[in-house]
Amino acid sequence: IALAIAIDSGTPIIYRQERLGQGGKVFTVFKFRSMRCDAESRGAAWATRNDARATRVGQFLRRTHLDELPQFWNVLRGEMSLVGPRPERPQLTESLAEVIPFYRLRLSVRPGLTGLKQIKVGYASTPEEHLEVLRHDLYFIKHRSVALNLVIMARTLGSVIGRDGR
Repeated sequence: IALAIAIDSGTPIIYRQERLGQGGKVFTVFKFRSMRCDAESRGAAWATRNDARATRVGQFLRRTHLDELPQFWNVLRGEMSLVGPRPERPQLTESLAEVIPFYRLRLSVRPGLTGLKQIKVGYASTPEEHLEVLRHDLYFIKHRSVALNLVIMARTLGSVIGRDGR
């Protein structure tokens, strides 16, 4: 993956970004870079399906979720779990919390490498879509269990194998 990124769009290979974890604690998330280096030169922006900022290799990585593999380091460090609400950037969390009641409740659990968002919603790029994400996050928080985690991981694996990443 690293070689493909380097050949396609140069370095850096790993992308680092601040995200909010459990309790609103800021941590650095690691991903394989899937977008152009200047993708956020105009500030933080939500990723979208078929995002024009994605590189050729990045499009494949995003479809297969392989860009998320470095986040296993975040899991090993205890900043993330395998399953849970996806971590969001601090500035986007703040703007969403202003328009979506209880949005910060999703910070009551450790964020996950995958979650209901990935298998139910996909990319969310509007407050309305993030309200749908919150609905799934709160369902997960209320009903979290080993069985639910296994279902989410199996559906995620199916998405990776089928390359139908949202």
